[in-house]
Amino acid sequence: MKGVQMKNFGGPEVLQYQTDLPVPVPRDGEVLVKNDFIGINYVDVYWRIGMMGFAPGGIIGREAEGTVLSTGPGRVNDLQVGDRVVYLAIGGYAEYTAVPASTAYVVPAEVEPGVAAAALMQGLTALNLTHNIYQVKKGDWALVHAAAGGTGLWLCQLLKAQGAKTIGTAGTAEKIQLAKENGADFVIDYHRERDLVKMVEDVTGGHGVDVVYDGVGKDQTENNVNIVAKDGTIVTYGVASGIPPPISPAKLAAKNVRLVGPAETAVMRTVGTPQEFAKWCAKLFDAIIKDKMNVRIHNTYPLSKIVRVHQDLEGRKTAGKVLVKP
Repeated sequence: MKGVQMKNFGGPEVLQYQTDLPVPVPRDGEVLVKNDFIGINYVDVYWRIGMMGFAPGGIIGREAEGTVLSTGPGRVNDLQVGDRVVYLAIGGYAEYTAVPASTAYVVPAEVEPGVAAAALMQGLTALNLTHNIYQVKKGDWALVHAAAGGTGLWLCQLLKAQGAKTIGTAGTAEKIQLAKENGADFVIDYHRERDLVKMVEDVTGGHGVDVVYDGVGKDQTENNVNIVAKDGTIVTYGVASGIPPPISPAKLAAKNVRLVGPAETAVMRTVGTPQEFAKWCAKLFDAIIKDKMNVRIHNTYPLSKIVRVHQDLEGRKTAGKVLVKP
């Protein structure tokens, strides 16, 4: 089968596209899925550079959408051959993946091909951040870093739907416009506006923001502490610029700030059981079908171009979700 193996830790070049890999055999409680669309996430970069404890030599990737070809022994949660499913499992960068039935979900017929793979990880993450990690209230001020990224666009839409006032940050005119089109009330160009703290103070009338959603990490740590309001919450769910340095407890205590880190925001902590996974997937597809959430797909690349995919992702050349086809 076609697939991508990570031979070592390092840059995008360690990802090796191959065409002669063995097709996996589903084990107890698993189904074999023929992948039609593979979702690309920034966490894949963390796996590639050795931050996630994944040994070199295997196939990375966390999500895909495709068709069930066969089932292994044991319970597979009523999944049947021919079902179109979307899943969270290791080994997505391949033509075929053996997937635990507990983290596979049948895609509603109303959802267009590719949308489920584009929505699953980032949509579940955004729902978790806005409905669980911090329960957004009408009138809250929220700041979303990287507002035109895949998760950022979801956050902007969900925050708008919940009645929050949203400030986004982005780095190009195209991304600023995209964030506004998806619900951000104000967007700050972090390349042009050097004093983010003052901009937030001006926009919020000195209040600051009740919650910060930060998928960037190290580069925004100091700004986050300074822009968050008294009794506010800083949620770090990604570390694209590096792991944030420790924040002085005295700084947090001065404003009674709650700090939530990536370990707590990891989506699998919330959808770790089959029941929770099904519940949150149902919420996700309701948001897409009933609430008309926009799932923006930046581009769909061939799997053979996986090195370029990672280069574009790390180079901040993408806006929205990146997909790959085997």
